[in-house]
This record gives sequence, structure tokens and C-alpha cells, in this order.
Amino acid sequence: MLARLLPFFVAVEPNINKEQKMNRRNFKVGMLACATMLAFSNIGLGQDSVALSVAPGALRALETGGVAEGQKLKVEGIVINRNDESFTVRDAKGTETGVVTTAKTRITKERKGWFHSDKSSNESEIRRGLRVKVEGQGNSEGQLVARKIAFDEQDLKTAEALESRVDPVEKQANSTQALAEDNRTRIDGAEQRLNQAETNARRLSGQVDELSTVANTALSSATNAQSTADQAASDASTANDRINALDDYEVFSKMTVHFKPGSARLSARARDEIDQAANNIRANLKGWVVAVEGFADSKGQTAKNRSLSERRADAVINYLVTKHAFPPRRVVQPFGYGSLNPVASNDTGEGRSLNRRAEITILINKGISHTQQTASKEQ
Repeated sequence: MLARLLPFFVAVEPNINKEQKMNRRNFKVGMLACATMLAFSNIGLGQDSVALSVAPGALRALETGGVAEGQKLKVEGIVINRNDESFTVRDAKGTETGVVTTAKTRITKERKGWFHSDKSSNESEIRRGLRVKVEGQGNSEGQLVARKIAFDEQDLKTAEALESRVDPVEKQANSTQALAEDNRTRIDGAEQRLNQAETNARRLSGQVDELSTVANTALSSATNAQSTADQAASDASTANDRINALDDYEVFSKMTVHFKPGSARLSARARDEIDQAANNIRANLKGWVVAVEGFADSKGQTAKNRSLSERRADAVINYLVTKHAFPPRRVVQPFGYGSLNPVASNDTGEGRSLNRRAEITILINKGISHTQQTASKEQ
């Protein structure tokens, strides 16, 4: 179209003066700009054919919502499902990425502590609920082919504990779904019998009363079956909500024990307080874990205070495991903050005494906590 208009704009007009020529030139430039805009608007409106070239790998990534072929990517998040050949990771923003492992994939289990080094792991330890860090490159299917996979040893223990809770709930959900489908089949059968009864009523006018009674009975059966199916669907929805909350915890209670200067030894009073908390956990709670953090006052060197605070946290955990037989999978990895996060001023003896402490936090799984609250209300 633009090519057809150009001759009109560049035609020579004889017998005009200099000023007229200038006006004509400006007019032609303006008309040329308008024609160009019209040409591009035709393209936007689909009147001319324009071919756009997109790399095949990028096009497949757009179609599948996955990783572009050849794209290098690092992903960190929670494994939300797992099969024999791949698994899916959901990051903090909710983005889900399919991950594929190969014989060349290096899998590492990271271990914390002075005397613990990282260990090589294998695909069998990657499970739902595990927090992982993955590095790799996209393939033609929009998946991330893993070159390196790393996860924390304590996160693995937590995922194992969650898995032991999730499997029974999923079985219950599947059983409930099967019951709902069976009830749906029964409802369909009842409706078919009702239709047949209505047909027989039209054909056999002499038996109208009898057939009406049969129809009412069938309708009552269908109503009861529908009620059962609705209850089964509600149970399945509740089970799904519990599954979705199994990787989330809420704080149930916190307590603090204190130490003498430079010591990581539990006093008799501290042991009594821990005994009371441990007995309360075992008697009343389900789906719990314990997190222990150690602290020190600001006296002394920073490195020594950090080590002292870690030993205080370890002392509490060792007491819970040895005295009360707490499973290690119930105890979150201990951490020492040194003189950080004081609760009082380190300028006074009383303040320093309050800062020489270990904080014990009891956490409850939200999915299981919801079940306990529901049961309490029903009682």
C-alpha cells in the first residue's frame, strides 16, 4: 500500500514559485507520514500478513508455562509431588517447576555443625514436603534438567515426619472419594428406577396407586443417597484442607530457661521447667515439633559467645532426647545466636542474667491442630 502511494507524493508540479514549493514539500511529508501510519495500522488489524519468528524452545515454554529450552535456572522451594522420573518444586512466590534428574545429577545432603560435613545422597531421599535447591538447564519439554540438587538434613527429617502423617490422610481421602462415587452410582440407579416406575404408571392405569407408592419409595432412597454423597464430599474437602496445611506450623507456646555465666549446664530449676513442658506436650498435643535457640550476654569474645549459646541450645535438646525420649525428628536443628537479640540491657548484672538463656518454642502442625480443635468443639 505504501509503495502505491509514493508516486503520488513525489510527483513534480510545474509552474509554482519557491514558497509554493516549500508548502507542497511540507504537505507531501505529512501525507507520507499518514500513509506510513495507515500501513502499520493495517498490519495491526490483520489486513497485511506479517510473519513472526519465535525460537521453538521458547514457544514450547510459553505454551507449557515451564522453563525455556537451554535456559539455565536456579530454583529453591518445596517438593509438592514426586514420581519415579521427576518431581515438582513450588517456590516462595507459588511458581511451580518440573524437575528431571539424570545419571549425572549430583545430589547433596547438607549437614550443620562443627563436626558434620555434607554427604552425597540419592534420588530416593527426595520426597514431598522437602525443601530443595536445584540448579540446571531447561529441556524441550519445559522441564528443568537438574545438574545439582541440595537439601538440608534436618529438612529431610521434617519431610519424613510429614510424609508419615500425609499418607494416612490421603488414604482416608481416597476412601471417602470412592464412597462418594459409589453413592453417585446408587443415586443414578434410583433415578432410573423412578423413571421406569413413571413409565409403567402411564402404561398401566389400573395400577397407578401402587406405582405411586413405589415411586415415592425410590425418591426417598435417592434423597438419602444424595445426603450420604454430600457428606462424603464434605469429608473429602476437609481431608484436602488438612493435606494442604501439613507443611505449615503455628506457635503453641514458648518458655525460657537461664544459665550461669560461662556455663551451658542445666540447673535443677531449668530441668524442672523442661520436665513440666515435656509432660504437657506428650499428654495433650499431636503434630508437634520443638525449636530451641541459645543466647549469651555480651561479655567475652563474639566467637566464644556464639559457641556458648550453641552449647546451651544443645544442652536443652540432649535433655529432651535422653530424659524424655523425644524423637530427633521432632526437634528442629538447634541454633546459637551468641550475644545477638538480647532481652535486657547488658550494662547491668540483672540484664546479663536474663540474656544468658535458651528459648524453647513448641510448634503445632496447622492441619492436625485444626482437626484437634474440631474434635474439641464436637465434644
